[in-house]
Amino acid sequence: MTSSDRLTWNIAEWIVDQQQRPLPERMDHHVRRLLLDHLAGVVASSPGAVSGAVGEHVHRMYPGTTATAIGHGRSSALGAALINGTNGHGIETDEGYTPGSMHPTSAIFPAVFAVAQEKGISGDRVLTAAAIGMELSCRIAAAGHPATRNRHFHNTAIAGVFGAAAAVAVLLELDVTGVANTLGIAGSHASGLFEFLGQSAEIKRFHPGKAARDGITSADLAQAGLTGPTTILEGKDGYFAAYAGVEGTDWAPGILLGGLGEEWVLLGTYVKPYPCCRHLHGAIDAALHLVKTHTIDPADIASVTVGTFAIATRHAGRQLDTILQAQLSLPFTVAVALLRGGVTLTDFSEDTRSNIAVQALMNKVQVVLDDAADAAYPKSGRPADVTVVMNDGTRYQHRVEQPYGEPSNPLSDSDLEGKARALVEPVIGADGTKNLIESSWNFDSLEFLDFLDSAVRNADPR
Repeated sequence: MTSSDRLTWNIAEWIVDQQQRPLPERMDHHVRRLLLDHLAGVVASSPGAVSGAVGEHVHRMYPGTTATAIGHGRSSALGAALINGTNGHGIETDEGYTPGSMHPTSAIFPAVFAVAQEKGISGDRVLTAAAIGMELSCRIAAAGHPATRNRHFHNTAIAGVFGAAAAVAVLLELDVTGVANTLGIAGSHASGLFEFLGQSAEIKRFHPGKAARDGITSADLAQAGLTGPTTILEGKDGYFAAYAGVEGTDWAPGILLGGLGEEWVLLGTYVKPYPCCRHLHGAIDAALHLVKTHTIDPADIASVTVGTFAIATRHAGRQLDTILQAQLSLPFTVAVALLRGGVTLTDFSEDTRSNIAVQALMNKVQVVLDDAADAAYPKSGRPADVTVVMNDGTRYQHRVEQPYGEPSNPLSDSDLEGKARALVEPVIGADGTKNLIESSWNFDSLEFLDFLDSAVRNADPR
């Protein structure tokens, strides 16, 4: 068993060492994939009500002109990170890491971009900093999951702030002591509760934006000389003790340190094909398989049973007053998949949520615990089993072990570009979308962020 002794220091030493090395070719390409996916989500989210509310807050509380707040003009680095991070998570399109149940890009890219713009940094240093930050956040999340979730914390927020802080520390070229202090300070910012789930409260969208903002603050304070506890991860009153529990039982230092510096767990991140909570995707895949391989008349369905792992069974809500409620609902998304043969962003509109046929079928969907699925999650998959029983007694059943988009069944680069077009073209048009895609693949500076901001604001005047 890997010891937690000097855990925070070991991480800090890795961060300082890793930034001196070029990213492996495969990792470089993967980070660009994540960049494209992230920016598409930010642009698509920017015209929304949550973006508008947070944007107003940013202009009041974080005035400045050093960084781009996409869709909201210029702001301070803190303000840009906050709004861009919120928008990255704003419509449930962002990638994720199943072993840690977290979304690294929306916490890390906005922090890196804001500071890089402020400091005039571009090119490989930006991608390297983002890669290091995302790698760390995935490892911290996985080391404590599912204990952290069972203690009611949102991993994207609580692990994301460490990744954002580490990435900014790289850009600021802090030494090992400076990085260790940065992580120590970030620990006091780690926050984000899952209570949003019961009411589908929009504060969920804000969590990675807060992590991005607070990551910048943590590194900036460390650079200014403020100290943080350099045992923040492993200490008796530290992060894992508070958010996960007992070492070896509730959290594993071996997951955090295993292969560090030799393997990139970030390569294990998935890309979402559907704009909703990842816990729902296996069931959606299973439902889509059934309608594609059998002739199923939705009007003749008597019942639908979804068997899945325990955490996913918490997403069984049927109240659809908001888009987020629908994006967190297994009954709704499975009903849409069976009725429409797909699940797209437009399927979460008020018209669809209030559709009589959708609601009737949704009320026939039952979500139950599947013991085998629960045993598999999160180490070996996100299983879901869907059984459809027709009025004449005919049964159709399909099981999915890993949903579409995981590294074992990934979206191709072409499919990823198609996802980006579907999200972005309605906001900034075909030419703007082409620019976004090309700039992501050929990233070497941050100038195109101002183009995206202008394109969004011209398409959706505020």
